[in-house]
Amino acid sequence: MEKIASFTINHLLLEPGIYVSRKDHVGSEIITTFDLRMTRPNYEPVMNTAEVHTIEHLGATFLRNDKDWKRKVVYFGPMGCRTGFYLILAGDLESKDIVELVTKMYEFISEFDDEIPGATARDCGNYLDQNLPMANYLAKRYLENTLLDIDEKHLIYPE
Repeated sequence: MEKIASFTINHLLLEPGIYVSRKDHVGSEIITTFDLRMTRPNYEPVMNTAEVHTIEHLGATFLRNDKDWKRKVVYFGPMGCRTGFYLILAGDLESKDIVELVTKMYEFISEFDDEIPGATARDCGNYLDQNLPMANYLAKRYLENTLLDIDEKHLIYPE
């Protein structure tokens, strides 16, 4: 069986950044999957599920309310390895195209101090598994260590 594309990336060289994970053709359209890598795989501790869940709620809410991007958002959710998130957008896009969007999203998450959207028993299947202070901290860390001064090295997968 052939390895899928994401398993061909050398995770020992991968650092936090924004990477194009894949591009898929759906009919006549292209959708781009981005790897929003928040922690260095196999070197740093992974994020716990509570803060990942909170980032997912806040990120999805932000993206689906962004006036310029909401119609292009297909999906935002966590990686199984808990080192980052996938963002799937309609369009043939490159990492540099979404730096501003991702930066604004993580600024929103880092500063959020209110009820977590959708974190009720009615709205979510695991609403108690949330950690807003840690989500704020991790979002701020990603902003300060990666997004605010991102360079080409952190926009293209290492080879």
